[in-house]
Amino acid sequence: MEYYQTFQAQPDALKNKVILVTGAGDGIGREAALSYAAHGATVILLGRTPAKLEAVYDEIEQAGGAQPAIIPLDMKGATEANYRDMAATIMDQFGRLDGLLHNASMLGILSPFQHIDLATWEDIMKINVTAQFMMTKALLPALLAAEKSSVIFTSSGVGRKGRAHWGPYAVSKFATEGMAQVLADEYENSNMRVNVINPGATRTSMRSRAYPGEDAMKLKTPAEIMPVYLYLMSDESSHLTGESLDAQNR
Repeated sequence: MEYYQTFQAQPDALKNKVILVTGAGDGIGREAALSYAAHGATVILLGRTPAKLEAVYDEIEQAGGAQPAIIPLDMKGATEANYRDMAATIMDQFGRLDGLLHNASMLGILSPFQHIDLATWEDIMKINVTAQFMMTKALLPALLAAEKSSVIFTSSGVGRKGRAHWGPYAVSKFATEGMAQVLADEYENSNMRVNVINPGATRTSMRSRAYPGEDAMKLKTPAEIMPVYLYLMSDESSHLTGESLDAQNR
């Protein structure tokens, strides 16, 4: 087991940090938002379902965390102007962004390559690749304004080795790995680091859609894979960039 898979963050490890989490309404994104807030961060919750974001907001406040912010946004329809406006608001309110967790992804339908329809392909690429490109590009000034900033992309086992029937999702995760490597290399000598997490098999609704016959109770919960998410967002990882880490042993 790698050290970061059992990393134990100090209670104030993220104190005074401003961290944006996409897909923060449920699953791994929700757990990451709660964990970051519990370790002192002011969390910006981004997702497409306001009710889910509001529930996470309430949970953070009830636990005594710093007051979060909410950005309801459908990444499938968002434009560059939407992301520029979002970045300007973050700069106006906070003056910087210390962390960005790209967690939101679209799975699509698992099917043979021959049966992939173009609309599904384009939707997955828009959410998993193009939206993350537009968002990161717009947020670069805010990330570079922080003393030490961390960008985390979310990959998958099928983003390292393609697998039959995973088509556009697998291709999008290969692109995610590549985008992170390009950014890490370009900003290697800056205050911003860029890394990737492969969560592995985790008890989420996306996993249950991909493997409907699987016994979910045998899988780790999002809370159980948080050590690597806390490690990469804390200053303990300030020396690390351009890496792709596994949240679990494969």
